[in-house]
Amino acid sequence: MGLDVQALDSVYGRPAASVDVRLDRADNGQWVVDARAVTDHEGRVKEWRGHKLDRGLYRIVFGSDRYFVGLGLSAAYPEIVVVFRMIDEACTYQIQVLLSPHSYSAYFGSFN
Repeated sequence: MGLDVQALDSVYGRPAASVDVRLDRADNGQWVVDARAVTDHEGRVKEWRGHKLDRGLYRIVFGSDRYFVGLGLSAAYPEIVVVFRMIDEACTYQIQVLLSPHSYSAYFGSFN
């Protein structure tokens, strides 16, 4: 149960370390902050793997602007938002985001 989150840097072909990440959940039409973290040297948020999530709508916000500014680059997307639905709270879901200054792609899957 939980989330396996990873940010990857497509410019340099490596994990995106030190990216600010926020997990929000939908509550009566509003987004409520559920957790905050910073990606580690593997671009992962390991502490969220055991984070129990109820069924419902969530979003992960990746702070790409600060990350790319730190590399001396300018990002077209200051934040990258991935909205997803938690269908089964017994599953661990994997979310990977491939970052670049002018594009991104996201993957969503399950380990179960």
